[in-house]
Amino acid sequence: MALLITTYLRDIQSAVELINTDGIEAIVARLFQAFLDGSTIYTMGNGASAALASHMACDLGKGTATDLARGPDTIAAPRLRIMSLNDNTALMTAYSNDLSYQDVFVEQLKNFLQLGDVVIGVSGSGGSPNVLRAMAFARGNGATTIGLTGSQASAYKLLELSDLFVQATPRQMEQIEDLHVIIHHVIGLSLRERIATHLRTGVVTSSAAPFLPEASEAVAQSSD
Repeated sequence: MALLITTYLRDIQSAVELINTDGIEAIVARLFQAFLDGSTIYTMGNGASAALASHMACDLGKGTATDLARGPDTIAAPRLRIMSLNDNTALMTAYSNDLSYQDVFVEQLKNFLQLGDVVIGVSGSGGSPNVLRAMAFARGNGATTIGLTGSQASAYKLLELSDLFVQATPRQMEQIEDLHVIIHHVIGLSLRERIATHLRTGVVTSSAAPFLPEASEAVAQSSD
């Protein structure tokens, strides 16, 4: 057991050192642009990735707010618009029961998605059909798609549908999930700092330039 623990933690440490920080920076810049534009960010996943999708909506929504606890009698400061497609249990079960589990995310996007929105798909395997269907719909309707996946054989399916992505190097699912949480926290802290600086100074940093497909393709190629 001691060997398993040591090996697992050593593998995580090695994988953290291989995280593509350029990919993370590109994602932060795109999310900041969504904040500036008033666009909405949607997150989704299955199993532990569903938990992370909810975690992301919680942390990025609350954690980037600069005017918490000021009560109802003040005008709210601009905030990041983000929601998890995993959190309406009644709606997810309705789509699963009446249509198909593959449709639980794409059908929700059909209600809300606007040109310029951002859709984040989290899939450790990269092969979750409901995530892939929603990502394809999002990309085909003018949204930016962001993928978080690992290095299992089916990861290419999500990567092909992602304008931006970060790919964890492990193939073991538990380790992929560990890396995804770390990546999420780095994104959240970086985005919090960028939004707070902007609201305090009015400055938009050059790293938050408008999203360009060519830039995302360059990031994708460098993340293999």
